[in-house]
Amino acid sequence: MAEKYTNRLKARYEAEIIPALKKTFGYKNIMQVPKLEKIVLNMRLGDIKDNAKSIQTAMKELEKISGQKAVEIKAKKSVANFKLRAGMTVGTKVTLRGNRMWDFFDKLVSISLPRVRDFRGVSANAFDGRGNYALGIKEQLIFPEISYDQIEKVRGLDICFITTAKTDEEAKELLKQLGMPFAK
Repeated sequence: MAEKYTNRLKARYEAEIIPALKKTFGYKNIMQVPKLEKIVLNMRLGDIKDNAKSIQTAMKELEKISGQKAVEIKAKKSVANFKLRAGMTVGTKVTLRGNRMWDFFDKLVSISLPRVRDFRGVSANAFDGRGNYALGIKEQLIFPEISYDQIEKVRGLDICFITTAKTDEEAKELLKQLGMPFAK
């Protein structure tokens, strides 16, 4: 029988971070401790009108980065100023949960973010008020799976960390304990 795979960051969360958060915020029950629920990677495609093939390229890049199949995002409304019709593809996204989520978070904080030029930490002001954090990345080249020679265009992507935390303070402490390098 094969051994069950456990990510090192998830094991650290269960062994060290949960007790630390219980002590810091005075939780009585382990179910009150905030946890990372899912990570959503989103890539918007503004150049889609000019080059229809860029959808497939962007989806392949997002699939390489996340290790999971990407889905297209369709426009809900028509906007004449942007030459956009309802039903047109405007982006691509991936929702990560479980071990893939933990693997991606580990790769992001330990490998990808340190590769950003002049990196001094991520902004601590990108919380939404309900314990979720959004991070914008200017170029997909910081991920080791993407090689500079094979990209069509430098694109940015948004990464949203959805947590079960009730406040931004709890979510920030959770992400800090997990290794998110917040700027001083």
